[in-house]
Amino acid sequence: MVARILSLSDVIVGFVYSPQISQVFPNIDLILGCGDLPNYYLDYAASVLNTPLYYVNGNHDLPTGTNGTKHNPESLGGVNIHRKVIYDQGVLLGGVEGCICYNDGPYQYTQAEMWGHIFSLMPILLLNRLVFGRYLDVFISHAPPWGINDRPDFPHQGIKAFRWFIKVFKPAYHFHGHIHVYRPDIPVYSKFIRTTVINSFGFSVNEVGLD
Repeated sequence: MVARILSLSDVIVGFVYSPQISQVFPNIDLILGCGDLPNYYLDYAASVLNTPLYYVNGNHDLPTGTNGTKHNPESLGGVNIHRKVIYDQGVLLGGVEGCICYNDGPYQYTQAEMWGHIFSLMPILLLNRLVFGRYLDVFISHAPPWGINDRPDFPHQGIKAFRWFIKVFKPAYHFHGHIHVYRPDIPVYSKFIRTTVINSFGFSVNEVGLD
C-alpha cells in the first residue's frame, strides 16, 4: 500500500494555515506533527483536510495550563502518540516526544530517559511482529536520531536510543523535527539501514510505500 503523509514541525507555514491547504496538499492520508507547533495549527490542517492527525510534543511546547503558554499541546482533533503505537489505515505508527535536556524545560530528557521511553514501546512492538509480521512502519519524534540529521551543538544532538531503535525495529520511515533548515548543507533526507529518516521542518509530503 501507499500512504500520502503530510508531516509538520517547528514553524508555521502560511499556506498550511489557510484555505489553500486543500489545493496545495490533495489526497493526504495522514498528518504527523513532529513538535513545536501550536495545537490550533495542527487541528486546522486535520480539520480542513479531513485527515487523521498524530503528533508528539517538542521542547518549545508547554504543558496545558502553564502561564504564558505559547503552544497548548493537547490537540482537539489529534492523538498524542508519545510512548504509544497505533494502527491506522494499514500503517503502524509509534512516537516519542521531546529532545535532549539542555535547560530543564518541558519535554526535555536525558539520554537515559529517552532509553526508557523507547523500552516502553517494546511489548506492543513484539506483539505487532506476531500479528502483522513487522514491528512498526512509521516512527515519529521531535529530536533526530544520534548521528543522523542532527547537529553538533548540545541542544540539537540526536538521541542514541532512536538510532538503536530504528536499527533493531526497522521502521520504514522516521519523521522528526527540531533541526531548523536554514542552509543547503543541512540534511533533510537520510537513509540508515532500512529506514528513511526525514526532517519535517516546516512541512514535508511523502508517498510512503509499505509492504
